[in-house]
Amino acid sequence: MLDGVSLDQLRCFVTAVEEGSFSAAARKLRRSQSVVSEMVGALEAQIGVVLFDRSGRYPRLTAQGTVLLTDARAIVGSVETLKARARGMASGLEAELSVVVDVFFPFEIMTAAAREFRARFPQVGLRLYSEALGAAYQPIFDGRAGLGIVGSLPSMPPGLTEERLGAVRLVMVAAHDHPLAAWDGLIPRAALAHHTQLVLTDRSDLSKGRDLGVMSSSTWRLADLFAKHAFLLDGLGWGGMPLHLVNGDIAAGRLVRLAIEDVPADGLLLPMSAVYPVSRPPGPAGRWLIERLRRCSEAGRLEHMTGARPWPGVPLPDPSEKPMESAG
Repeated sequence: MLDGVSLDQLRCFVTAVEEGSFSAAARKLRRSQSVVSEMVGALEAQIGVVLFDRSGRYPRLTAQGTVLLTDARAIVGSVETLKARARGMASGLEAELSVVVDVFFPFEIMTAAAREFRARFPQVGLRLYSEALGAAYQPIFDGRAGLGIVGSLPSMPPGLTEERLGAVRLVMVAAHDHPLAAWDGLIPRAALAHHTQLVLTDRSDLSKGRDLGVMSSSTWRLADLFAKHAFLLDGLGWGGMPLHLVNGDIAAGRLVRLAIEDVPADGLLLPMSAVYPVSRPPGPAGRWLIERLRRCSEAGRLEHMTGARPWPGVPLPDPSEKPMESAG
């Protein structure tokens, strides 16, 4: 009966194939050769299929055995995954880590961290959301994400705690054929009113009543950073963008950095933080991710952090400030 197939039988079958013989499989499994042989024979009897041709010196997989080997490996692998995940959960390791990442955060840093995360926590699922401004906090509030890698708001919403990770540099740009790109000298703020500023809209109410970085009375508002990028390239307005997203366009001459009155030539800084509920601090996997991203910041990989001023109304991170410890 197929219901009588055991994990032990499948493991003996798979190991015999991988090791090349019943005797080698017995050594690997620390069983006697006769036990391994009996296990495989019992499996063949129960499923009604000959898995090995035993006519030669060493058993060889039959055509049917080759087909069933894939299924046997999948079953054994799934059980091992279940056991490893259960061990991790018993020790406090998250079964899944859900993270919301601000669109301003350099995704090449996140993907590099995710690659290391997969190697270090192979049994932990990773779920990523991508949002902007206050909307990046919403998945944390509604429980879809336990951790946010987000841009700082003017005030931290209640119930959340943050750990500063560094800052992302923002620069003002326009298309190469936009009128502002040809401006000779520093652009006065009064002149900006004659040109449409492209502004990223906050899809939440967390920054309601506050326009961060808006300098023109004429605005077009977009809810997607990449739509804003496309509009900038097409000359439909000017606006601020993360430097790491437009460096290539500036180098290729598609976009031009604008020198604007009262805006430092080296750009503005948007502080980035790891944010999570005070009542639900990160487990081992989340804690590792925060520290991994902090090391990127300390190594200077968050865009050129030195010398720029904070976004108006948002405090600049103090590099000497001790990071906040996770709540108990």
